[in-house]
Amino acid sequence: MKIDLTNTTSSKINAALMSARRASGSTAAGMVLTLVIVTDEGSAYDALKAANDASREHPMRTLAVIKRAGRSPRARAETRLDAEILVGSDAGSGETAILRMHGELVAHAQSVVLPLLLPDAPTVVWWPDNAPLHPAQDPLGSLAQRRITDAVTAESPVGQLAQRAESYAPGDTDLAWTRITGWRSMLAAALDQRPSRITSAVVEGESYNPSVELLGLWLTNRLHVPVERVVTGGPGITAVHLRTKDGDITLDRPDGLMGTLSMPGSPDRQVALKRRETSELIAEELRRLDPDDIYATAVRTPVERLHEPSTAEMAAAEETAAEQGGGQAVESPLANPDRVTADAEKKPSAKKAAGKRTTAKEGA
Repeated sequence: MKIDLTNTTSSKINAALMSARRASGSTAAGMVLTLVIVTDEGSAYDALKAANDASREHPMRTLAVIKRAGRSPRARAETRLDAEILVGSDAGSGETAILRMHGELVAHAQSVVLPLLLPDAPTVVWWPDNAPLHPAQDPLGSLAQRRITDAVTAESPVGQLAQRAESYAPGDTDLAWTRITGWRSMLAAALDQRPSRITSAVVEGESYNPSVELLGLWLTNRLHVPVERVVTGGPGITAVHLRTKDGDITLDRPDGLMGTLSMPGSPDRQVALKRRETSELIAEELRRLDPDDIYATAVRTPVERLHEPSTAEMAAAEETAAEQGGGQAVESPLANPDRVTADAEKKPSAKKAAGKRTTAKEGA
């Protein structure tokens, strides 16, 4: 069922939602939370589709806030609220209200959203793109117990991690972190099966991908070993190597679909490690609404803690491998962090090279 309201108010939208619910045969709300999506007209369709798919696991009221300030002076002066109500199959397992705000109302979106929040139910705010610098201090973000951003949509994704660390407040999270859940689970399970002393680690993945950086920072914090960052062609994260005295524990996924787990003394195993859709990422985040302390620790670790091998080191490693006939593994430069030379400091910053990146909408 679809209801269009022009030049309306929050109370009329609430009444329309109740009327649509009764017309569909449901007298009770039966929803567990309110998801507020702050987006623009261009990204609204994809965001609403992801929310509708996630609502099949989490029945919820979805409020899509679309701010339309207008370009002409006349359009900016016209203060108006238009709404589109979706209930039934058009809204997944919940109900949806698309709120288009015009004029001065754009600066007071929280006054429209607050009366539409489900009573006695948690609120989650999601910015698919163009997230505020301080989500917890944003007028809409301050209404929520959980605030979801996505660093991959920023102009400088890796630089955005520094901003997320600076502005972090309990309840903040980022989809760049959610994308590495499968990798973290697989690596933790591998170490449970074969307890080993890790001497260093290598994370391989495409350039300027915040999920690759977060995975390296998580390993740095949990294992207390140097972590090397190697740039590959992707997609997303392609491999992780955990160095041990008995050999490498390797999780390799070159195609973004299936991964291969290799451990010393054990046969290789195929593991499911597919890059996930946004709806799956949102559904995962809605399963827990308490602060994520592990994410807080990882994102607050400076990205500079990760090391990239210099050109000279890579050439030396190849020369050593050739001399050894390729029969033995070459020691990682990170086994001794002091060996990282000044060449590593000459690599371009994420901000300078941001224009060269291609935004990836799928999971890592």
